[in-house]
Order: sequence, then C-alpha cells, then structure tokens
Amino acid sequence: MIAAQLLAYYFTELKDDQVKKIDKYLYAMRFSDEMLLDILCRFRKDLESGLARDTNPTATVKMLPTFVRSIPDGSEKGDFIALDLGGSNFRILRVKVSHEKKQTVQMESQIYDTPEDIMHGSGTRLFDHVAECLGDFMEKQKIKDKKLPVGFTFSFPCSQTKLDEGILLTWTKRFKASGVEGMDVVKLLNKAIKKRGDYEADIMAVVNDTVGTMMTCGFDDQRCEVGVIIGTGTNACYMEEMRHIDLVEGDEGRMCINTEWGSFGDDGSLEDIRTEFDREIDRGSLNPGKQLFEKMVSGMYMGELVRLILVKMAKEGLLFEGRITPELLTKGKFETKHISAIEKNKEGLTKAKDILTRLGVEPSHEDCIAVQHVCTIVSFRSANLIAATLGGILGRLRDNKGVPRLRTTVGIDGSLYKMHPQYARRLQKMVRRLVSDCDVRFLLSESGSAKGAAMVTAVAYRLADQTRQINETLAEFKLSHAQLLEVKKRMRTEIENGLGKKTHESATVKMLPTFVRSTTDGSENGDFLALDLGGTNFRVLLVKIRSGKRRTVEMHNKIYAIPVEVMQGTGDELFDHIVHCISDFLDYMGMKNARLPLGFTFSFPCKQTSLDAGILINWTKGFKTTDCEGEDVVGLLREGIKRHEEFDLDVVAVVNDTVGTMMTCAYEEPTCEIGLIAGTGSNACYMEEMRNIETVEGDEGRMCVNMEWGAFGDNGCLDDIRTQYDRAVDDLSLNAGRQRYEKMCSGMYLGEIVRNILIDLTKRGFLFRGQISETLKTRGIFETKFLSQIESDRLALLQVRGILQQLGLDSTCDDSIIVKEVCGVVSRRAAQICGAGMAAVTDKIRENRGLEQLDITVGVDGTLYKLHPHFSLIMHQTVKELAPKCNVNFLLSEDGSGKGAALITAVACRLREQEQQNK
Repeated sequence: MIAAQLLAYYFTELKDDQVKKIDKYLYAMRFSDEMLLDILCRFRKDLESGLARDTNPTATVKMLPTFVRSIPDGSEKGDFIALDLGGSNFRILRVKVSHEKKQTVQMESQIYDTPEDIMHGSGTRLFDHVAECLGDFMEKQKIKDKKLPVGFTFSFPCSQTKLDEGILLTWTKRFKASGVEGMDVVKLLNKAIKKRGDYEADIMAVVNDTVGTMMTCGFDDQRCEVGVIIGTGTNACYMEEMRHIDLVEGDEGRMCINTEWGSFGDDGSLEDIRTEFDREIDRGSLNPGKQLFEKMVSGMYMGELVRLILVKMAKEGLLFEGRITPELLTKGKFETKHISAIEKNKEGLTKAKDILTRLGVEPSHEDCIAVQHVCTIVSFRSANLIAATLGGILGRLRDNKGVPRLRTTVGIDGSLYKMHPQYARRLQKMVRRLVSDCDVRFLLSESGSAKGAAMVTAVAYRLADQTRQINETLAEFKLSHAQLLEVKKRMRTEIENGLGKKTHESATVKMLPTFVRSTTDGSENGDFLALDLGGTNFRVLLVKIRSGKRRTVEMHNKIYAIPVEVMQGTGDELFDHIVHCISDFLDYMGMKNARLPLGFTFSFPCKQTSLDAGILINWTKGFKTTDCEGEDVVGLLREGIKRHEEFDLDVVAVVNDTVGTMMTCAYEEPTCEIGLIAGTGSNACYMEEMRNIETVEGDEGRMCVNMEWGAFGDNGCLDDIRTQYDRAVDDLSLNAGRQRYEKMCSGMYLGEIVRNILIDLTKRGFLFRGQISETLKTRGIFETKFLSQIESDRLALLQVRGILQQLGLDSTCDDSIIVKEVCGVVSRRAAQICGAGMAAVTDKIRENRGLEQLDITVGVDGTLYKLHPHFSLIMHQTVKELAPKCNVNFLLSEDGSGKGAALITAVACRLREQEQQNK
C-alpha cells in the first residue's frame, strides 16, 4: 500500500517537474489575459482598416463583403441544390425546406472525388468536372428537367460585388487550377453547364464555408450572427452594419463580412508573439509571409508545430535521451489528430506512447508527460488566440448595437474544434473572460457549410419574393408624372367649381372668400390684439407694428389650454373660456382699459360674408362644441365679451391660419400671395381676381380665397389613386368620407396610413416575424413625428430599431429597412400630391394675369413641412416639374398665424381710414 502511494507521489512529482520544465521552455507560447486583450485590440484595429475605403487596399484582414444581407427568419421554403467545393472531396446536396406545422429540412447528398490532376490542371477542366458531377447528381435525383436555385460554397478567398458572383483572389488548400484567379467562378461554372446543355441551374449565391456555417446555425438559432471555422484552416464572418462598409454602396441594413482573419499579422503586427517554431513553419510553407495567424492556430499546422518543438527539445537532450529518428525529422509525420489523441484525459499518455513509438523514439513515461504538455501548450495557445480575435468581433457587434450587454450566438465548424477533447471548452471559457459583457452561445454546425449555401439561397429566394411583393404593395403610392399632372388638372377643375356661382353649392373645394383684399404695403402702424384658435391650445397676442424706415413688429403672447370638456361642451362655455383668457392677458399686459382692434385667427371652415363675419360650416380637429355650427363666430365672441363687461374690443377681422400665414410672410416678402399649411391639417389660400369670384359682388381688384382644399376628392375624383390603406384610415376616422385629400397628405393621418401598411405586411409574414403586437393594433400609436425621425438621413437603422422598440415592436434590422421604406413612400406621395395642388394654384394665378412666366412666393407653416426631413424638398420639386412656367419661392412663416391676424387687422384699419379720408 505504502509502495503504491510512494509510486503515485513519485509520478505526481515527476509530472509537476516535467510540466514546469516545459512551461519554462515554451514560456513564449503562454499569454496573460492582458496580452490577449492587447491582441484583441490589435485585431479590432485591423477590422476597422479592412472596412474603410482608404485603408482597405493595404489592410491585412481583408473584410470581404459577401452580399449576404440576412440570416434565416424561419419562413424560408423551397427545393434547393448546394455545391460544396473546398477540398479534395466535392459534395452536392439537395435541400428541401418545407412548412408543415414547423419548418423542416430534408437533405440528400453525394460526395464526388476531385482528383489531384484536376486540382492542378486547367480551370476549364475543373469546372467541367463540377458540371459533370452536378449533372450526374440531378440525373440520380430525377430533377434534370427542373431549374432549381443553386447555392455554391466555394471555400477560397473571393471578392464579390453581388451575391451571385465570386472573383477568386488566390487559390489555397493545395488547389492550383490555372486561369481561375481573377475570374468569376459563377461565370466559369455557368459556362461549363451551358456547354453540356443537358440541364439548367440558377446559381443564386456563392458563399465561403464560414458564411455557410453561420447560415446553417442561423437556421436553428436566429440570434446567430457570427460564423467561425477552426479546422484545417481558420476564418470568421459576422453581420456588420452597412453604414460601416465603405466598399459597398448604401447605409441601410447589415451585411455578412468574411474577415479572412487567417492573414492577421501579415503586416508584422504579431511579431512580438511569434516564436522561432512559427517562423520555421512559415519558411517551409507554400506561401511564406502569408496567413501568419492561421499558421499559429489552425489544424493544418499545429501537428507540425509540435513536431518542430519535439525535434529541438530532443536535440538539446531534453527529450528521448537525445534520440532523433528519421521519422521524427520527417515533415507531416506528427499530425494534429495526434495532438487530439494525446490530450485525452484518460488514455492520453497511452496514446502518446503509441504515437511516439511509431516515430521510433522509445519514449519514457517522463517523455510522454512532457509531450502531452507540449501538445497542451500549443493547442491552448490556439484556443486563446482565437478567443482574442473572436472577442474583437463580439466587442464590435456590441458597440454596433449600442447595448451594454450583447446576447448573441456563434456558429462553429471545423475538425479541430470538433475533434480535440479540450478545445471547445478552453475557447469558450477564454471568450467569456475576455468579453465578460457578452452572453455568447456557441452552436456546433451539425450539417456542414453546404447546407448553409442552400440556406443563403433560400434566404435570397425569400428576400427576392418578399421584395417583389412589398414593391407591388408600395407601387400604388408611387405616382407617375402623368398621374400627378392628372391630380393638378382635377384640382384646377375643383377650383373653378368652387369659384362658380352655379357650381359652388355642390363643389368639394369650397373656395371661401375671406374679404382680405390686400396684403401689407409697409405703412401699417399701431397696437393690435390677435387671438389664435386652431387646436387644443389657444394663443392671445399683443402685436405692436411700427412703420417707417425701420419697420418693426414686436409681439407678446400667452398660451392657454382648452380643456377637452370645453372643446366638447356648449358654445357659451367655449367663448366664456376664450373671454376669460383674453381678460387674463390684458391684466398681465396692464391694458384692460384700451379698446384695441382685434384679429381672430379661427382655423376652421367658415363662410365669410365680410371681413369681420365668419359662419362656422363645421368643426374639425376634435372640436364638438354645440350651438356653433351655422353661427357667426365673431358674433359669438362679441356676445361673450358683452356678457362679462370687463373690457371692450374692436373685432376687425376673422381669418383662418392659412390666410394668417400668407399675411405674415407677405410682410417680409411683398411677392407672397399664397399661403400654405402643411401640418396636422392641410390647406391653402391665394389672391384671386375679384372677377373670378362669382360668390361675391364686384369685379375690381383681388381677394384672398381660403380654398379649404382638404375636401378635394370628397366627390370621388381621387378614388383611382386612393389605396386600400387610405380607405381603411378614412373609414375609421371621425369624419368618414370627408377631407379625403387632407387624409392623404397631412400630418394627422400619415402615421396612421403607415400603421395600416405595417399591419398588412406583418399579416403576410414580411415584418416582425409575422407577430402583430397589441401596440401595432392601437389606432394613432404611430405618430407622424415618428415618420420624420425614421426618415432622417442622419438616423442609423439601430436608432430606427430604438424608435420601433419604444412602440413595443421588436424589430430586426431587415424590419427596420422595410419600415423606413414604407414611411418614405407614404410621405413622398403626400409631398407630391400637395405639390400637385400647389402647381394648380400657381398656374391659375399665372393665367389670371396673362403672364408667360410668373414669379411668386408661397408663405408656409406647419409641422410636417418644418420637421420632416424630405417633405419640403419633394414638394418644391413637384411644383417645379408640374408648373414649369412658374418660378415659385417658398418662405417659412416664423411667427405663426397669430401675427398674420394682427397684420390683416392692421391692413383693414389702414383701408378703413383711407375710405373715411376719401369720403
């Protein structure tokens, strides 16, 4: 018993002693965490160099775009063929993806030899061989008459400008077929297939094995966004944000990048950690100075590294009592699979003895322990270095997403990772140590990279089909030049109907006279009060206008809320509330005793019989106050003032916000004779010739007409361009069948149109994984301000996802692209039909005045025009295209319509004084 314990103690001591000796000998192969973090940082810098246009040509890590833009989402289906060419065996698979209850994949495959003489012969022979094998496979599968989509796993460095193209940069893995480097392998294969003429194939995608691995694992786990190969060679790919990939046009979405990380260090950046053994391996390789990282970590070189170490140690008398045999000196005699066998926990030392005996070195037990430890150090170094580079990718993904903690999946394949007994555990442990803020799932690729090629093809197939269907849906919103001209023409017809005495009653565009007969001339002077009622807020303003050389407008204002109960109460309650607010403002300004002229901006459809009389036609914007429709709002205001007997005011003018906007801008720019509101609602006004306004007596001069153009189309004249989504929004609105034009182009409704489209696309499985959230079902949740934010050019897709998440929509990158596109077509159409309406107005003014060319300014206000990143530009462009004889300038109203009401009042006071002087 004691003897056995002593023996065990002796071997433990012996083992410890040997281990320490080897550790000392190979200290350069052992890295601290700090050193690995430093390597991680170096690799991240190389990633960035490879992505940037300026530094890519000289970058060692090439970061090749793959044009794979999406991982599987679970909705793929179809019948596909996958080719896998990457070594001496060539594999062909038929992959059937079906959807019965759950997604299933059936695979049938066959392996064909690639003889040495074909690998080293001409490119034509190689691709003829591939085409022949494919023909044979299709014959056996009885599918020669079908043109199936094909995915091609081509595991050599390629540059791509599209998914179905691969320009071979350089052969690796003992392939040397002539006339292929610099050529598109898809074209070469297509040429070989065409030459045969007995079948057709649609090669949709060429991918390398790393991408294939990511896609295979992505099919099982949709979080998978990294692929790693650790086998004979090593490489990695991951999903990078398009905005960072300078070599590819476009900033939207993501694309898989093939890092080609095997060449990390080819610029000398790893010289401090390369050992004499690494240098010797490199010198004896087919490609000295290249793929230096791969030569330190991959299965192709690891056995040879151990052999070189053993030779040196034997020469120095540290192993095998200095015995060196011809076998030990023969390159390739110690293989990576031997390392895996020697490092097995239980039988490792026995395996070491067998392997070393075959090399003729007659190992002692001590030798076996030492060799096992050498293997451990070499394989551990490999796992640690790959953990550092993988950590660099994971850190980049985390930063790209802007999250404090990354949750992701890494798909892995390769013989070293799979076969070595300790490798996977060591790699995973070190990754978690180096990037502790990443929760990483490692998923072993069970079906190899060829299934991945089929998945890339299936995704490309799904995306092509999805894109086609989405484009068909959104095509209705894309109006042609001819359609926009037709909108302009119909608006002109409706304008004429609104102005005509006989047609006015039945006209939808009411063309209401405002009795504003002149814009400002600069001589206006005095203090004026203005009220601005047009929504949930009510403004009272004091406007001091001074004429002379230095014209000035000084404004003081106070905003008051209008409670919902007042908006939906009685008329007396509303006007009592307004009078109470005026009273508070006059107290605040200390002007209770002054009888000031007042202008009332009342932004609801009114029929005016004079400047100071406006009969409310109907409430809009959520107002439902009783006893007001059909009444003169100025009369109601005067009665309210009389009831309180606190102050007296001279109500001179009632105007709507559109007219107020025109007047505000006309004060700054005399050519301004049109007003436009493009905000929550939409409306326009302009100076019409009195002779054309048949609803008002007199033919002299001009008068501003409030178009109330929001009702354009209420007679069905726009039905041919209204979509099912417009109809859905209209049907569920408070005023179904009314204000149809406004519902297509104003801020109040654009978000709702977008929401309806998103619901439809989700139902059809194109968005949000087919899941309609409760939020998306909620009317009004998708506010128009979100359109402005989502369409901002400065906003990355990550931030778009953030906005969608605020709305409870868990979106992928692809979802964000589609949402952005939907927002774009809806707002573009809004701007275009608004522009078509404006083109009708400007051309009418030009023809009124008999001009060949008209120069005119439009005063504009409204949140949609001001805040949306593209609305104004698209609208301006549309006006230019549809009214080429009008030079239209747009001036933004800075001070709102309240100032306009005061200016109208000032003009009216000036004209009143002139009339009195003329009498």
